[in-house]
Parts: sequence; structure tokens; C-alpha cells
Amino acid sequence: MNDSMITLPWHVVRQDDNGNRYSVGRYATRAEAQKIADSLDGPDTQLYWVERVDRSGSDADEDGDG
Repeated sequence: MNDSMITLPWHVVRQDDNGNRYSVGRYATRAEAQKIADSLDGPDTQLYWVERVDRSGSDADEDGDG
């Protein structure tokens, strides 16, 4: 575990129309990450959502719908 997992536990994920997923960025709070995801979400076929990175370093879907 490194310091960024402790201080930046939220990240924004983008999924393109081919189903490929990319990390957009890591953030300290869910609200900050959600604000970024909302600002990027548009009429295109790419999806943006927020996930929490658990202490083991893997992604944990906070809402169960992403």
C-alpha cells in the first residue's frame, strides 16, 4: 500500500463504446471525483463513473452499478 491509496481513494473511470476501461484520475473525496465525472459525461457513447480503490489496491465499485 502506498500513500496515494490512502489520500486519493476515489477514481474516475471512463468506458468507451468498445467496452475498454481507462482510469481518468484519482481524487481525495467522492464529491470531487463525482464532479469531474459529471463534467466529462456527455452525449457521446463514453461512460464515466466513480469507484473507490480499496486498501488492497483493487477497484471496488461503491454503488454496484458501475
